[in-house]
Amino acid sequence: MTRTSVLAAGVFALSASLTGPALTQHQGHQQSAPPSAYAGFETRSTKALSESQIADLRAGRGMGLALAAELNGYPGPMHVLELADKLVLTPEQRTRMQGLIHAMKQETIAIGGEVITAETALDRLFAEKRVDAASLAKTTKVVAEANGRLREAHLRYHLDTRAALTLEQVEGYARLRGYAARP
Repeated sequence: MTRTSVLAAGVFALSASLTGPALTQHQGHQQSAPPSAYAGFETRSTKALSESQIADLRAGRGMGLALAAELNGYPGPMHVLELADKLVLTPEQRTRMQGLIHAMKQETIAIGGEVITAETALDRLFAEKRVDAASLAKTTKVVAEANGRLREAHLRYHLDTRAALTLEQVEGYARLRGYAARP
């Protein structure tokens, strides 16, 4: 490449940069920023929770809260029951899984309602411009405690499920779910 072509390329690059955002900014026009990933969230009834999350909380679904258990050899009762035939569950084990699912749903639906209530209270503090340091600390503590109880409940049912299975069934569960690590 000759010195002239290098110089021409540099002038072209400089010209291109001046006709882009820098020139627009210089002429008094502001570039519009891309919309936030949160755009549209402001219309939610509770800003921090999507309708899908609210539905999951009201239905007692796990929402990934028990992944620490699930991926470390502690199956959940619902998935064990779904795989009952392949895991060769005994009638007693099937009954036990059904009981765990029922108890888990009752407990987690109630706590899920507490999470929704707490998040809604936090949202209202901000929406009504009533938030201060003390109310923020108090309300976020309530949110955190409800979320902690919810996660603990989901994890506890994984403990109970593993205790009701044989080691062979736990290993079979891991294989059937496609997990690389053995329990």
